[in-house]
Amino acid sequence: MSLRHFFNPRSVAIVGASREKGKVGFEVLSALVEGGYTGKIFPVNPKADEILGLKCYPDLPAVGAPPDLVIVVVASKLVPMVAEQCAALRVKAMIVISSGFKESGEQGKELERQVLNVARAAGIRLIGPNCIGVMATVEKVNASFAGKLPAPGGIGYFSQSGSLLAAIVDMANANGTGMSKLVSIGNKADVDELDMIRALGEDSHTRVIAGYLETIADGDAFIRQAERVSAQKPILLIKSGGTVSGARAASSHTGRMAGAETAYECVFERAGVVRCESIKAQFDYARALASQPLPAGNRIVVIANAGGAGIMAADAIDREKLALATLSETTGALLAEKLATAANIANPIDLLGDALADRYEIALRAALDDPGVDGVLVMLSPHATTDCVETARTIVRVSHEKSGKPVLASFLGAAKISAAVTVLREGGIPQYDSPEAAVATFRVMVEYSLWRSRPKRVVRLFPVNRRKVELIIDRHLRQNLFQLGEMESKEILQAYGFVTPKSAIANTSEQAANIASQIGYPVVLKVWSPDVIHKTEIDGVKTDLTTSQAVMDAFDLMMYRIPKKRPGINIPGILVEEMCHRGREVILGMTRDPRFGPLMMFGMGGRLVEVLEDVAFYPAPLTAEEAKEMLVRTRTYQLLAGGDGGGEEGVDIDAIAEGLQRLSQLVTEFPGIKEMDINPLIVGPSGTTPVVVDAMIGLEPTMTT
Repeated sequence: MSLRHFFNPRSVAIVGASREKGKVGFEVLSALVEGGYTGKIFPVNPKADEILGLKCYPDLPAVGAPPDLVIVVVASKLVPMVAEQCAALRVKAMIVISSGFKESGEQGKELERQVLNVARAAGIRLIGPNCIGVMATVEKVNASFAGKLPAPGGIGYFSQSGSLLAAIVDMANANGTGMSKLVSIGNKADVDELDMIRALGEDSHTRVIAGYLETIADGDAFIRQAERVSAQKPILLIKSGGTVSGARAASSHTGRMAGAETAYECVFERAGVVRCESIKAQFDYARALASQPLPAGNRIVVIANAGGAGIMAADAIDREKLALATLSETTGALLAEKLATAANIANPIDLLGDALADRYEIALRAALDDPGVDGVLVMLSPHATTDCVETARTIVRVSHEKSGKPVLASFLGAAKISAAVTVLREGGIPQYDSPEAAVATFRVMVEYSLWRSRPKRVVRLFPVNRRKVELIIDRHLRQNLFQLGEMESKEILQAYGFVTPKSAIANTSEQAANIASQIGYPVVLKVWSPDVIHKTEIDGVKTDLTTSQAVMDAFDLMMYRIPKKRPGINIPGILVEEMCHRGREVILGMTRDPRFGPLMMFGMGGRLVEVLEDVAFYPAPLTAEEAKEMLVRTRTYQLLAGGDGGGEEGVDIDAIAEGLQRLSQLVTEFPGIKEMDINPLIVGPSGTTPVVVDAMIGLEPTMTT
């Protein structure tokens, strides 16, 4: 349902309007009047005849014709009654500013439920409760007590925190940042982040969507909605509380390493959402994305009137993994001809300390005309001879004439540059107080541009034996067994195309020796027990056994020592398995996040996985490109690819990526699989088949197949 009645209502009623300055009911009414709202305003207060020259009404029914929007600023216990009145009048939208709802305890939670039930039954959209209201700058609607209405602009903002939104409003007013819509969503009883992303995505006045969130209710819907809108407009979010690990215990390496922070990082990346670490960074990025074209690549030119400033920018470009553009011969010749002899015409271009606006114009035009340049950072230090304002005007004019590439500015200083900064801001050129902030913004613009131009996601489906997996899982669920052992886990993986070593269970040392002879030496012995997940923790693995006597001795030693380490353990037998030699050990894993579903993991395997913590996560299902990108993001990727300079042959990267895709398909098709590890997966050179040496799978107790 549309949110237009919040942003462009023909009439507004304020239930709880107050005559006393400083009261929320007065400030909301005053903000609406002073903001220039041109629709009808109906203050509702049974104890007043008029407020601010407007006729007051004793209650909402007395207003007569139903207002498009009702703002509620009364005690929480009275809000259900007001909601009933809105329903009777067929009101379309309510903003409940009142607090005292679910944020205050069980009683408030029940009040909120009552209000929401009334609103949903009547088809009323509800923002709040426990919020500070809504602003729409172009429509001159200030239905809030967040402060003065900012200037119109291309940035839309929503916030779960009302106090933070008030700070955003103050910042926007202080630095002249233009905003389109600002919404405090409060408790999100009805209108939530999904509604806001959709509404701002459809809003013609909004070019950039920004926001602050503490929780995301529906992770799967968030991914779909954000991904759809990000394809058209950038979404910049601050997400607090992300460093707290998930509450549930995990048995797998993957589950232990995937906290809430990891989940949000990879989900935001998948959906094209830019994660912002601070309000300042969010404003830095938003101003550029709202006013400048996206760069076609990462090649940046720096123009400065001071060598030190240019070097600082060049260092920042290197740190942010961007590139200093190499100027063409034509550009170099033009600069050499028209600039001072002592000027540095390489990138960074140093115009020298006495440079006036004319030199900046020559350099900026040349850089923007160079096909090898994707963006320009213009820097200025205010020397005694510098004409800051005229230089700013020149930058604005030239960038407008050649509008195909982004231009950012970093004028360094304070009082001497203040008037020039105003010129830049009014001309749509983002200004940064440091080259590092400007270059970080370029990085975000480049990454978002790359995300926008990514190939269409195509998830490959492999031929598999789903029925076999269903039977194995059903058997365990009937027995209330939610942790699958190595053998059963490998059976499931075999059904999805994975290769496992030859193996069999032995009950005696002699049987173990016979199995080893049939498999062929060397072999590995592993304890087989439903009570053991990580076998190495109890010395339950013996490797590189090359004789029958060694196998029998190892069998007897394990059966003797393990029960002493773990009294009462059930050991039905010992697994005798072919030993895999050649290749690298990697781990493929999955943990199911309660908000976002299955998160795939890749990293170096064996005991190194938690020692190095060099892993990459990404939400399932995976495409081939996403699977390969997971590998590339690890620090040890070059070791796997064979490009580490050590002379060792690389492994089959495509085979690992296919394994990740097969695992992704498994956990997508069986949503009751809670977590799993393949650790290690032995991967050899290109053309060889990876082998699953060990695996574990955990099920949800409520799982059904």
